[in-house]
Amino acid sequence: MMTLFPRLMLFVLFFTVTPSDVRAAGPAVPDVIAKLRQAAGYYHDRVATHGGYVYHYSLDLKQRWGEGVASSDQIWVQPPGTPTVGMAFLRAWQATGDRFYLTAAQEAAEALIYGQLASGGWTNRIDFNPRGDGVSQYRNGRGKGRNYSTLDDGITQAALSFLMRMDQALEFKNETVHEAAQFALNALLMAQYPNGGFPQVWSGPVPQRPVVKARYFEGDWKKDNRVKEYWNEYTLNDDLAGSVSEMLLEAWSIYQDERCRRSLVQLGEFLLLAQMPQPQPAWAQQYNERMEPIWARKFEPPAISGRESQDVLETLLRIYRLTKDDRYLEPFPSALAWLKKSRLPDGRLARYYELRSNRPLYMNQNYELTYDDSQAPDHYGWKTESRIEAIKADWQAAQRGDVPANQAVTDQDVSRVLTELDAEGRWVSTHNGERLVGQPKIARGTKYLSSEVFSRNVELLSDWLQAGSLKSMK
Repeated sequence: MMTLFPRLMLFVLFFTVTPSDVRAAGPAVPDVIAKLRQAAGYYHDRVATHGGYVYHYSLDLKQRWGEGVASSDQIWVQPPGTPTVGMAFLRAWQATGDRFYLTAAQEAAEALIYGQLASGGWTNRIDFNPRGDGVSQYRNGRGKGRNYSTLDDGITQAALSFLMRMDQALEFKNETVHEAAQFALNALLMAQYPNGGFPQVWSGPVPQRPVVKARYFEGDWKKDNRVKEYWNEYTLNDDLAGSVSEMLLEAWSIYQDERCRRSLVQLGEFLLLAQMPQPQPAWAQQYNERMEPIWARKFEPPAISGRESQDVLETLLRIYRLTKDDRYLEPFPSALAWLKKSRLPDGRLARYYELRSNRPLYMNQNYELTYDDSQAPDHYGWKTESRIEAIKADWQAAQRGDVPANQAVTDQDVSRVLTELDAEGRWVSTHNGERLVGQPKIARGTKYLSSEVFSRNVELLSDWLQAGSLKSMK
């Protein structure tokens, strides 16, 4: 771990080298530093509320959107909300040594800690002026609502990953941050089932269950295979396996806690069990305790999923690289063959494939099952981009022992990002009708601020600066 003093020395050494020594024809380093600070200063000083953030803002900052309209006292936990912005600030501190960024990141961490649930994790938002049902929501009793921590949409994973990184940056000396990160990590580990699977939601330790392999439901799955509280069942929906595995790897790297490594291995065991038998050797979004695919929401049928199956394969590669256990590569030949033959005419994959028949499944506007996608509601991703060739290449590289290379940030990327920054220090987006996270009701053509764009650009500039500083020391 790099302490603050060596980090500042790195910062000093970087700036004793002229920009032409580092990149003869690239952007000027002082300009990048200044523009990064301007953008971060605007977002921290003008956009933040209670130290936290939502997804989108009107340019006058009078309107705020998370999953729907947000009040001035609400912040969002779900990415790209508060953890995403906080991580960008932390990345900027690591690249520059400027304590402004560390302070901004710590404020975001403290906002998340305020909203941490008694069950250890988080829900999608935190309200600093809540009106609830009288049931204590937050650990400190200042919030009201239900005490259900969720792994849906990467919510608890993002918050915990950020808090762990913050804990590391503060050299594990900030008692509040360290205790919150440990409390969340302990709670998450207790929410893992004996077979290695995770529920979508938990309020405490999960019960014991038999460990069995995935199978098809023998009855009428369209009518019968429903579980009222499906969120307590084994879940892979919305790339849960990938986000949980990345978080556990971070925890293992930061704390060297053997429980985290063991939990990751257990997750891998669950993914092996959850692979369906022929003729569809891939994965569903959620399973019951008998390991049969089940219904979740009314538009999420028991089916084989193109999106989640790709995420599972990427997760198995992650676990293989940690363990070098060849068993985690065994599902690849049959799963990749299934994905390849299941591609739609446009090259994409359906989100759902009917059990056994493998026909792509959709819903119409009345939420009735259909094989026709022409009337599918537009609030949901019924199709997903194919990553089959990339996954195949990564699988082959893993077999050879190759380490994945990080893609370097180019000078052209940096120049573009700097050019897009306006005079006030804002990256202004225009809504062109694309589907936005949180699905805010923003009219086409409206200009707005995006936490996702801000965070991505801050991290890009920070990566460029860090790469330049390392070059200057060689």
